[in-house]
Amino acid sequence: MIRITELALPLEHPPEALAAAVRQRLKLRAGEPLEFTVFKRSYDARQKNSELKFIYTLDCTVADEAALLARHRDDRQIGPSPDTSYHPVTTAPAGFAKRPVVIGFGPCGIFAALILAQAGFKPIVLERGKGIRERTKDTWGLWRKSVLNAESNVQFGEGGAGTFSDGKLYSQIKDPRHYGRKVLQEFVKAGAPEEILYVSKPHIGTFRLASMVMKMRAEIIALGGEIRFQHHVTDLVIEDGRMRGLVLADGQRIEAEHVVLAVGHSARDVFRLLHRRGVHVEAKPFSIGFRIEHPQSLIDRARLGPYAGHPLLGAADYKLVHHAKNGRAVYSFCMCPGGTVVAATSEPRRVVTNGMSQYSRNERNANAGIVVGITPEDYPGGVAAGPLAGIELQEELESRAYVLGGSNYQAPAQLVGDFIAGKPSTGPGSVEPSYKPGVLWTDLAPALPDYAIEAIREALPAFERQIPGFAMADAVLTGVETRTSAPLRVTRGADYQSLNTRGLYPAGEGAGYAGGILSAGVDGIRVAEALALQMTGQPLPPYLYSRGASNDQAQ
Repeated sequence: MIRITELALPLEHPPEALAAAVRQRLKLRAGEPLEFTVFKRSYDARQKNSELKFIYTLDCTVADEAALLARHRDDRQIGPSPDTSYHPVTTAPAGFAKRPVVIGFGPCGIFAALILAQAGFKPIVLERGKGIRERTKDTWGLWRKSVLNAESNVQFGEGGAGTFSDGKLYSQIKDPRHYGRKVLQEFVKAGAPEEILYVSKPHIGTFRLASMVMKMRAEIIALGGEIRFQHHVTDLVIEDGRMRGLVLADGQRIEAEHVVLAVGHSARDVFRLLHRRGVHVEAKPFSIGFRIEHPQSLIDRARLGPYAGHPLLGAADYKLVHHAKNGRAVYSFCMCPGGTVVAATSEPRRVVTNGMSQYSRNERNANAGIVVGITPEDYPGGVAAGPLAGIELQEELESRAYVLGGSNYQAPAQLVGDFIAGKPSTGPGSVEPSYKPGVLWTDLAPALPDYAIEAIREALPAFERQIPGFAMADAVLTGVETRTSAPLRVTRGADYQSLNTRGLYPAGEGAGYAGGILSAGVDGIRVAEALALQMTGQPLPPYLYSRGASNDQAQ
C-alpha cells in the first residue's frame, strides 16, 4: 500500500471530499482504481485565529503502486505504507505441557494472557479481585455508601485500575513493532468503536471498557486459558534463584516456573512480599498532588476558540507543565474531559483520588491531576531508607487525607482561590465538586509536603497564562493524588526476567514499565513474546530485548 501524510481538509468537509482529495494528491487519472483507509485523523487547534482543519494519514491501494511511487519519489508525504500487522513470534508445540501463570488481570495481564493463549500456551491467570460485574458493584459501594472492599475496588479486580478511568488509548512510548496497533485492534474486536484505530487521541470510557474486558476474557478461555478470580497470591516459592511456585491466601500452592507479574501500581503487599523474598526491587520517582476541576466549557473555549462545543471535536483536553522556582516540576496528569473525580483507595482509612470519564465525556466538569514530581531522595529517610520508602510515603499522605476529609472516605477539598491565598475553604463556589462519597471543605496545605504545596501554588497562576480561567477562584482542588505510578521498579534484564529470579517476568505499571492502558497492553505483549520464546528454548530476536522503563509515566 501507499501512505499519504498531512492531507488537510476543512473540519466539516463532505464524505466524498476525502476521496476526491486523495485522487488529486496522488494525481490519479479518471477511472484509475483506488481504495483507501484512514490510518490517523488529527487536528491542530494551537492557532486560534486560523481555520481548524482535519489532518489525515491514509493508506491507499492503486493499480500500479511501483509506478505511482516513482512519480512521487521526491514527495516526502507520499511513500510505501509500513507493515503494522501483528506477527506472532512463535506457537506452542503440539502437546506442550508447561503452562505459564499471569498474576493480575489489568491491561498488562490481559494482553500477556491473550498473546499466550493465541499462541497456544493456555495461561493460568490469578486475579485477586472479582469479575467485572461484581467488582463494579463493590466499587459503587464505596462511592455511594462509603463501604470499602479491600480486595474488590477501583484498583483490584478484572480490568485493573484502567477500567475506572477515562480509557485513554494513546501514549508516548516508542513502538517500532506497532504493538499498540495490535492492542487497538483487539479492543475493536471486543466491541470498541472503530474510530480508536484512527483518531489522534482515542478513548473508550468506563462502561465500554467493562464489556470489552469480558469479551477478551471469553476469548482467552476459549483458547484454553483459565481466569481464576479471588485468587490472591501471598507468597512465592523461589529455589536457587528460580521460580518454582506460588502460594495463595487460602494456602493452596500452584506450581509455576514461568510467571508474569502484572499486579498494577497499588499491590503494596506484593511489593513487600517481593522485597521480603529477595527479588530485586529499587525505588523510583513518582508524583503527588491534587485533582483540579473546572467547567468543561471553560476548557473548550480556551483550547478550541470558536470551535468550542463542535460535535466532531468533543470535549477538549490539555497538557500543562511548569518548572517551579524551588526546582520542582508541576504538570497535569491523566486529564479527563467531561468526567468526574473518583474515590480510588484500595486500603481502609485512606483517601486517594483519580479521574474517570465515560465515552461521551459529557459531564459538566473537566478534571486532571496537578502533580509534583518527587524522587527517592524525597522519601522519608531518603535513598538509604530502601526501596519501600515510596510506598510508606504514599500511605502516610493517603492516611492524612482520610483524616482531613473527616475520617469517613470523604475527600478534603479547597477552592483554588483560597488555596493560592493560603486560607481554608468553607464551601463550594460556582464549580460543584464531582467526588463521591463527597468532600469536606478545608485547607489542603497539610495534605502534602511544603515543597509540593509551594510548587503547585506557583504553577496554578502560570497555567492561567496558557488557559485563561485555569486559576479561577471557584475551581476545585480535591486531595490527594498519589498513585500516578508505582513508587518502585521490579527491575528486569534484557530478557524481561527479574534480575535475580529466573522465571519471574515483571510487567506493566506495577513493575515500573508502563504508564497507562496502551503502554501497559504493549508491555504485556512484549513480555508474553519473550516468555513464549524462552519456554520453548528459542532466542529472543534483537528487536525484542527490553530497553528499560516506559517513557509513558506521565499521561
